[in-house]
Amino acid sequence: MSARQAPCRGACGTAWLTVPRILVAIGLCLFIAACDKVSRSVVIHPADEVPDRLSDWGVVSADGAYFKLNDDVIPYALNAPLFSDYALKLRSVWLPDGQSARYNDTRELDFPIGTIISKTFHYEKAGSFSATSPNVIAADRESTLDEHRQLKLDDYLLIETRLLIRYEQGWKALPYVWNAAQDEAFLELAGEARKIRLVSDGDSQDIDYIVPDANQCGGCHMPNYSARELRPLGPRAWQLNRNFNYADTTENQLRHWAAEGLLTGLSEAPPQGVRWSQPAQATLEQRAKAYLDANCAHCHNPVGAADTSALNLDIDAPIDRRYGVCKTPVAVGRGSGGRPYDVSPGKPDESILLYRMQHSDPAIAMPELGRSVVHVEGVKVISAWIAGMNGTC
Repeated sequence: MSARQAPCRGACGTAWLTVPRILVAIGLCLFIAACDKVSRSVVIHPADEVPDRLSDWGVVSADGAYFKLNDDVIPYALNAPLFSDYALKLRSVWLPDGQSARYNDTRELDFPIGTIISKTFHYEKAGSFSATSPNVIAADRESTLDEHRQLKLDDYLLIETRLLIRYEQGWKALPYVWNAAQDEAFLELAGEARKIRLVSDGDSQDIDYIVPDANQCGGCHMPNYSARELRPLGPRAWQLNRNFNYADTTENQLRHWAAEGLLTGLSEAPPQGVRWSQPAQATLEQRAKAYLDANCAHCHNPVGAADTSALNLDIDAPIDRRYGVCKTPVAVGRGSGGRPYDVSPGKPDESILLYRMQHSDPAIAMPELGRSVVHVEGVKVISAWIAGMNGTC
């Protein structure tokens, strides 16, 4: 029991209070308890004693009306997030007091032991939403907090919050699933499926939203598969090099982190941030490479889980045969769709890469995990990029 709760416990437990005083005390208890749920300190639990309740970490909380970040938790956004069935994602990071991450130009930032990274998957509710008809909006956009660093749950449906915690032995991934009351999330190491209906422009699609199990989290978060160690995927320099709308200012995230003492060694010229969804901010090739890096390169890199495919889709990789151009597939089965090359310049309809993006059949679709519907906007970008490529195979 925290020091904040002690006065409340004492007031509620005093038997001789008059009825008006009891009512005041009860109100005070409820007020303090509600405030304490968000304002209490973040807690690092031992790796072998992780709590069943997400609230026990103190990183985020919800009370059925609002979802909130702890005051000491920093929200952030990526230039090119992984597509996950049109779910909105609210990302945050918490570092122990006095600690900072070390900058790196090419791989993820080097976070100190005790760091907690969170990612909360949620949807905007459609006008026809109800408890028995969980209709949500399929919109390819970013999550945004209000001026109080919170989400109003009349408007949003919380699905899951994933934590990555850095221990001395390495990173640990934990999936927490939000309950129907939207006031607590519980640890689900075996994963879970949630039925929702995606609504967009008058069309709708029923899907099973899949919360991955802990092993599946590891399957994606091991960009060096032979090393068998989990690592964060998103917080890299080019992904973070963008503005973010904080409560009182809009500022470049890397500069903000450095100014707040959360980041050391920041380069004067970090890699360009590329937002694949913003045509005016980058070339079509840059946008396509950013998209493929975010959605494919965690497996398709020289040391990734799909290294036997001989396909390297890292954002810094040259666009050559190893990038799929005029490359014949390796053990792809019916995932090839009868197409001869991974990427056929000028011919998106003859490219295996696009074929796999256009399907939701698990035997064909890529990525293999994390989606059950086709990302229409992503397909358009990759199709246009291939169509504009010069050369022949």
